[in-house]
Amino acid sequence: MATQAVKTGDKVTVHYTGTVDNGTVFDSSRQREPLEFVVGAGNVIKGFDTAVAGLEVGETRQSRIEPAEAYGERVDKMMMVFPKAQAPEGIEAGVGVQLSNGMVAKVEKVTDTEITLDLNHELAGQHLTFDVEVMAVEKGNKTA
Repeated sequence: MATQAVKTGDKVTVHYTGTVDNGTVFDSSRQREPLEFVVGAGNVIKGFDTAVAGLEVGETRQSRIEPAEAYGERVDKMMMVFPKAQAPEGIEAGVGVQLSNGMVAKVEKVTDTEITLDLNHELAGQHLTFDVEVMAVEKGNKTA
């Protein structure tokens, strides 16, 4: 019987739970449908592709992913200050806002005259740990 070990180009179905270093769960498929994606197609963070590579159906792995293989490091240039007069009435620190260009930002600070927005991904700069379980593998057609 041919091996079903996951390789680049394969369509995989996985269940996963993702946590940050303090153990807080930031996402999990366990209470919903498993995630389907093609390994190496760029639909998931690079470290997640690596976490499932080589596994077979039914196998599990815990993988700790460095920020560079996840959502990148936090970038100070992604902090932006705007006049408070340009912000919606009643805006408060700690809330997320969607900008006119579709980006999502977190309100870091609000003063009497300005607001500071953080445009970094909420998981930027963090090491992520994924517990993954491969549920199915559909072998990709490698013709390159």
